[in-house]
Amino acid sequence: MRTPAKTSRRAAAAAAAAALALAGCTGQAGEEEAAPTPGVTADTVTIGTHQPLSGPAAAGYSAVSAATSAYFAYVNANGGINGRSIEYLVRDDAYEPQLTNEVVTELVEDEEVLAIVNGLGTPTHSVVLDYLADEGVPDLFIASGSRTWNQPSLYPNAFGYVAEYTTEGAALAQYAVEQEPGANVCVFGQADDYGDGILEGVEAVMGGNEITQIQTYTTSMTDVSVQLAALKAADCEVNILGTINGFTALTVATAAQMDWFPKWYVSSSGADYPTLVGHLGEETAAQLLEGMVCVNYLPFGPDDEWTALFRQINDEYNEGAPFTANTVVGMSVGYLFAEALAAAGDEPTRESLIAAVESGALQGNGIVPLSYSDVNHAGYGTVGIMTVADGVQAYNGTTYRVEVGQVTEVEADPVPLVNGGIPAG
Repeated sequence: MRTPAKTSRRAAAAAAAAALALAGCTGQAGEEEAAPTPGVTADTVTIGTHQPLSGPAAAGYSAVSAATSAYFAYVNANGGINGRSIEYLVRDDAYEPQLTNEVVTELVEDEEVLAIVNGLGTPTHSVVLDYLADEGVPDLFIASGSRTWNQPSLYPNAFGYVAEYTTEGAALAQYAVEQEPGANVCVFGQADDYGDGILEGVEAVMGGNEITQIQTYTTSMTDVSVQLAALKAADCEVNILGTINGFTALTVATAAQMDWFPKWYVSSSGADYPTLVGHLGEETAAQLLEGMVCVNYLPFGPDDEWTALFRQINDEYNEGAPFTANTVVGMSVGYLFAEALAAAGDEPTRESLIAAVESGALQGNGIVPLSYSDVNHAGYGTVGIMTVADGVQAYNGTTYRVEVGQVTEVEADPVPLVNGGIPAG
C-alpha cells in the first residue's frame, strides 16, 4: 500500500521546514550537521513491530514479541549494543491489514523508529511493504514464509526470516518419499498463501499427479471432519500439514475420533510440541503425536546451549511464560537484530543497518548460518527434520537445503553460542 495522504502532508511539511533551516544557514555546506538518524540517540535505539496480540491469531503468536522483548531486556541489562540499549515498541494489529497500516504508520512517523523488525503475517505485512520501501525504513526479518520479501531489486530494504513455505513443503515431501516409499501422500493445508506454499513445495518434489488427495480449511472453521473423512477415504498414509498449531491439534484429535491414525508430517508453524500439549493435554498428546515429523531451522532441543540460555532469559525477563518454539523464534529474532545493530557501527544509520544485513557477515543462531547478501534477502533455506519420540521433540540428523524446488541433503552446521548470546560490535 502506498503512503497515506497524511504521510504526504507530513513529508511536505518536513521538506518545507528543511528548506527554511537551510535558508538560515550561514556556514559552508561542508559545515552543516547531518540530520539525526530516526530512532537513534546517544544511548538508545528504538525499533518497532506489528504483532497479533489480540484476535484469532493471538494464540501462540503473541508470545513471539514478548520473547523478543525479554531478550532485549537481557541485552540491555548487560550493557546493550555498542553502548546503546534497545527499545522495542510492539503494536497490536489483531492480524487485520487495515490496523497494520495504522500502527506501522504511527511507528514510522510519530515514534520515528529506526526499523520495523519481525512484522508478522503475509496479508498484514503486505499492506505496508511499499510504504516502508518508499520511506527507506529497514524492514527486517519479516515473520512470514512468503517469497514476496525476497525481491531486492523491488524492496532493497526488506528481508525475510522464516523458512519459506515452499521450502518446508519440499523438505517434508522429500523425507516422506525417502522414509515411506510408495505410500499414499496427501496434503491438508490452510486455504491461503501458507497452505498454497506448502502444497507448491510438495508438488516440486512429487509432482501434482502423485499427491493422492488435497484438502484445505479456513481459520474460521471449528470442524474439519469433512476434510479428514475425504483424506481417510482416499487411504492417505502420510498427511503433510500446512496448519497452524490449533488446527494441527484439531486435525489429529478429529482423526483419532474417526479411529484413523496416519503419519503426520507438519510444517514448523503448526508443530510446536509444547503448544500442542497445551491444546490436547499431556496424555492425549503423548498418544497422538508420537512419531510426528516436522521441520525447523532454529535451536530447539533438551541439550542445546541456545535453548538453555533462552530458558534462563525467559525465566528472568519474561515472567516465567511458557517456553515454546515461539519463545525460541522471538529470542532468535532479537539476537539477529542485535547482531545486525552491532555490525552497523558505533553510529548506526538506516543505510548502515541494511548494509550490515547484506554484508553476509550475519550468522544468526540456526542449525546453519544465514546467507543474506545483496541478491538474497531470504532467511533460512535449509531446514532440519525433527521427530517426536517419548514426548521429546528433537532433530533426528536429517537436514535439507532447498533451492528452486531441488532438495539436497546436507550436514547441519549449528551456530555456536558465544559471549553469552550478546553480539559484540
